[in-house]
Amino acid sequence: MPWFLYLIECEDGSVYTGIAVDVQARFDKHVNGTGARYTRSRKPRQLLASFELADRSSASRAEYWVKRLTAVEKRALAAGVRTLESVLPPPVEAEPESESEVEASEKDTA
Repeated sequence: MPWFLYLIECEDGSVYTGIAVDVQARFDKHVNGTGARYTRSRKPRQLLASFELADRSSASRAEYWVKRLTAVEKRALAAGVRTLESVLPPPVEAEPESESEVEASEKDTA
């Protein structure tokens, strides 16, 4: 099931970052005051953007990195000036197996 990272512009000019399965339903909760404590005091103005991710884990990782951006950087992301991939760290590559691990693996299959 896909999850979404979303950006909301608040009345004070700040940009709130969150994740949800149903972005519109979550935005409605922010608007009616039952969303995050942050948006209760800053009143959401509009949904700026949402980005589909594969699962909750991916969405949480993206949220972690996007929350570290300034409001200006978040607006650039929402406008398409930056990509979500440009904000995230590069994927970690698997370490190559050591010779002893390869030899042990070959013995197991022989």
